[in-house]
Amino acid sequence: MKLLHEQGFELHRPHAEYLKDGIYELRWKTANVNYRILYFFHDHEAILLSHGFTKQASKVPVKEIQLALARKRAYEKRSGKGT
Repeated sequence: MKLLHEQGFELHRPHAEYLKDGIYELRWKTANVNYRILYFFHDHEAILLSHGFTKQASKVPVKEIQLALARKRAYEKRSGKGT
């Protein structure tokens, strides 16, 4: 979280990765567990979309990305920035 705050859009692998449609994943590993939080940028602020989950497969679960996209659209609609 600190690196995301400090580096914003400039934060890349291994700490962050772009997924699709404006959704990024914040990544970290503790012991043998991979943790992820999904987020997007609104202006220059990172908006967190998920509470965090463990990544057990080689890819972020599709249902997590779909949930993040739905939350992003809802946020944009409330803020008047929806398309």
